[in-house]
Amino acid sequence: MSRRVALFLLLFGVWSWIIWITFVKNLWASDQSWAPDGSATGFFVVHLILAIVSFALGTIIGVIGWRGLRARRPAEREPTPAP
Repeated sequence: MSRRVALFLLLFGVWSWIIWITFVKNLWASDQSWAPDGSATGFFVVHLILAIVSFALGTIIGVIGWRGLRARRPAEREPTPAP
C-alpha cells in the first residue's frame, strides 16, 4: 500500500468519527428522536444503528491506514542496497 493511500485511509477513519459524533449529538437533541412518553422513536433507532455501523467501519478503515503507514516506516529508513 502506498503512503498516500494509507494516509487517506487513516484520515478517512478520523473524519468518519468526527462526522458521526456530531451526527449522534444532533440526533440525541432532535425532537424527532423521542416520543412524547420519552421513549426512542424508530427514527432514532435506525439512525443510531447507522451511526454505530459507521463508527465500526471508520475504525476498521482507520486501523488499516495506520497499519499501512507503520508498515512503510522501516522500508523508508532502510538504504537502498548498492548494485
